[in-house]
Amino acid sequence: MKSLTDIIRTLEVTSIIGPQDLEITDITADSRAVTNSSLFIALDGATVDGHDYIDKAVAAGAVAVIVSKPVQVNDDVCVITVKDTRAAMMVVVPSFFDYPANKMRMIGVTGTNGKTTTTHMIRHILKNQGHKVGVIGTVHIMIGDTSYPIHNTTPDVVDLQHILHQMVEEGVTYCVMEVSSHALALGRVAGVEFDTAVFTNLTQDHLDFHKTFENYLAAKCKLFEQVSSSNQHKSNKGAVINIDDAYGERVVQKTKAPTITYSAQGKGTLNASDIQMSTKMSDYTVQYNGESYRVSMNTTGLFNVYNTLAAIGACLQEGISMEAIDTALKTFSAVPGRFELIEEGQDFALVVDYAHTPDGLENILQTAQSIKEKRIIVVFGCGGDRDATKRPIMGRIAAKYGDIIYVTSDNPRTEDPIQIVKDVEVGVKEALRDGTSYKVIVDRRDAINHAIGAAKSGDIVIIAGKGHEDYQILKDQTIHFDDREEARRALKEI
Repeated sequence: MKSLTDIIRTLEVTSIIGPQDLEITDITADSRAVTNSSLFIALDGATVDGHDYIDKAVAAGAVAVIVSKPVQVNDDVCVITVKDTRAAMMVVVPSFFDYPANKMRMIGVTGTNGKTTTTHMIRHILKNQGHKVGVIGTVHIMIGDTSYPIHNTTPDVVDLQHILHQMVEEGVTYCVMEVSSHALALGRVAGVEFDTAVFTNLTQDHLDFHKTFENYLAAKCKLFEQVSSSNQHKSNKGAVINIDDAYGERVVQKTKAPTITYSAQGKGTLNASDIQMSTKMSDYTVQYNGESYRVSMNTTGLFNVYNTLAAIGACLQEGISMEAIDTALKTFSAVPGRFELIEEGQDFALVVDYAHTPDGLENILQTAQSIKEKRIIVVFGCGGDRDATKRPIMGRIAAKYGDIIYVTSDNPRTEDPIQIVKDVEVGVKEALRDGTSYKVIVDRRDAINHAIGAAKSGDIVIIAGKGHEDYQILKDQTIHFDDREEARRALKEI
């Protein structure tokens, strides 16, 4: 609870009408979330104008509103007018919750691929050191060992500050957070002071939003500029950057914080070498500060070696010893939907993975190539209402590595799924090799059934694109659909 007078002091207002001697119990920009004595922020969005919902918010108990347009309300409601309600929200919400991010160590992980696995590896290491850890990311929110659903990789300002406040209330000492490019570009992390910033990689994605790759890179770099900016409340800042990535050096130049660069090519201050992989395991040597450590993990793939290096670097920046990190990693298990092996006694490998970008798909198929005994069978599609330019690129990648390719639906959303698979098919045809084949099966369940039915002993079946997701978005409806469930069902029927 906070006095409205104190809240108003944080804002640049153009006018105030109505009573100010009020106590505010909550802040929200969603009229459906208003409770008694709330402050409602009317955001003017691209498709919805919050000013149209002020009457509903007041009826639900809002006693004050922040607006940028003239509105009519009861005399007992305080109307605070500002030039930009979104800018006001970025200031007032963190202040209302008393800047919870300042009361924890905040580790932010950004990049196109690898964020989820890296954040969970960091959590596992920190937990092993006795810390109570919070996680915010694509799969879920975790506070200690309790998991909550999430709708955006990085929640909006209001939801994020609510979550961080709850973490502080429950004794969390570390929050490990996926920080999306959308969040950085849109200011969703306003009021959050990060302590260690991690860059995994940058490949084509989200160009429907950012328009150009330079804009995409600039959004990612905001995290590294912030972690070394002046006038911060906490000390001991650090950055961890994949120097093997084509854009790693550009990111290094954006931060003044002490930096660990990591590499599997001997180019970093933290390096991996002598990498050995099987279907279920990987081990390699890590060199840091003149010392060598042999690391073994219950995950596979070169991409997971990079994820591990990112997690190791973050924990080193947080003062955890390499010996403690090594001990923790031995008991880390793969994140759901990230190169997740599905086993029902079959004589071939079956993997479900979230790979939905060109680089993500190539990573898992390169891993399959390195450990395969016989053929690689690929099931994948591309999402609708998203960057369409990556569709033929992903088609070419599937045809480059796969022996049998099934092009199918992912989340078509409002687009025609037939048109999406046609876009993908262009790339498949361009890269198809002698002795390989492809089929277009728009229904994802049928595609999975056909792929598993075609598999023989020693093959690897890769079902890519949705990973942990348990839904499919089809025009105006969302249905339950889980690749792992479908795979298990199909395996039991062969």
